[in-house]
Amino acid sequence: MSLPLVQPAATAADLARGPYVEQDNWTSWPSKEALTRQGVSASRRWLGVVGRLVGLGFAVWGTFADNQHLRGGAVWAVSAAMLVGVLAFLGFVRSTPRTRVVPSLIWLGVVLNAAIVAVELGGYVIGIVLLCAIALASMQRLPLAVAVPATSVSLVLFLVLIPHNDSLSDMALVLGLGAIGYIGRLDWEARAGTLRLLEQERAARAAEAESAALAERARIAREIHDVLAHSLSAQLVHLEAARLMLDAGADREQLRERIVAARRMAQDGLAETRAALSALRGEFVPTGEFLTALAANDGARVTIEGEVRPLTAEAGVAVRRTAQEALTNVRKHAPGAECTIRLAYLGDSVELEVWNGASEGGGELAASGSGYGLLGMRERAELLGGSLSAGPEGKGYRVLLSVPTP
Repeated sequence: MSLPLVQPAATAADLARGPYVEQDNWTSWPSKEALTRQGVSASRRWLGVVGRLVGLGFAVWGTFADNQHLRGGAVWAVSAAMLVGVLAFLGFVRSTPRTRVVPSLIWLGVVLNAAIVAVELGGYVIGIVLLCAIALASMQRLPLAVAVPATSVSLVLFLVLIPHNDSLSDMALVLGLGAIGYIGRLDWEARAGTLRLLEQERAARAAEAESAALAERARIAREIHDVLAHSLSAQLVHLEAARLMLDAGADREQLRERIVAARRMAQDGLAETRAALSALRGEFVPTGEFLTALAANDGARVTIEGEVRPLTAEAGVAVRRTAQEALTNVRKHAPGAECTIRLAYLGDSVELEVWNGASEGGGELAASGSGYGLLGMRERAELLGGSLSAGPEGKGYRVLLSVPTP
């Protein structure tokens, strides 16, 4: 039965505190990224492989060169023990990323027994190498609750089996290798933590880019909708007037004027669509010029207050659309009434006020249109952190837009 060891999941809080948090838990495995050595360059991997092969070569040479203890069949037995120990150690290294204690301990047990056999037959050097490898790799790859006992066992066997002159030096050797293994474990975890942070940053950037793309699509859809709604609403006003005049028996010239006006509205709609596309690209005419040209068609007066400054694309579009919608409502509900437009540049915001006086002739066209124009303008203003109010004021009607500006 395996011990109830926990493979921790790296949370944002853990990563914020640093890559060494998982080491506080003695039953925690090193992270999968650390065990699989993710982020290590190919050249460094190959350098490590070459270093291990060179070390193993020296161990083999030290074991068999001028060794008076090895004769006849002992050479083959030590060679077999060395091969089994090396292969078992490789099995241990490959099993640890699966974070299962029992298979990992079985592989270590095989390495340990191979070291004992090699030492008992006179292969002291290869036995020392295998025992030291257990101490080093255990601290690197196992939970500390398992790694510390494994390192202790290798230390005891080293002191008991290997002939030595200075027990303290031998003890320092094994314990030093265990300490080096733990430092390597921390280094691996630091690299793994960096990789996780990079992956989170990439995911955050991808999510941010996707969010920006969705917001841009929504803005484009909103702009096109507003242009079409304004243009078609204006055409509807004139066509509805033409129908009412036709029902009332108006003469041909009056009907012609209304139809021509509707045609002009269609042309204006195409121009506004082009202007909206230009606005989406950031190609704006100054807001004051736009309002002046817009008011000239309806005989409205325009006043500009404050220090004129460029507006952001979103704020400029909000001012334009609100002015267009307000003048469309004036044409529908109060045709011929006095109308004024005030654009005020304040310290951290811009205000647009459209006011019109009362009119006696707007009742027939008041029912035309969808009735959602000002609601859409209010939603647009709120998206920008501003506000829009509309309602009667005195003997007329006022629309007031306020949007923040940087």
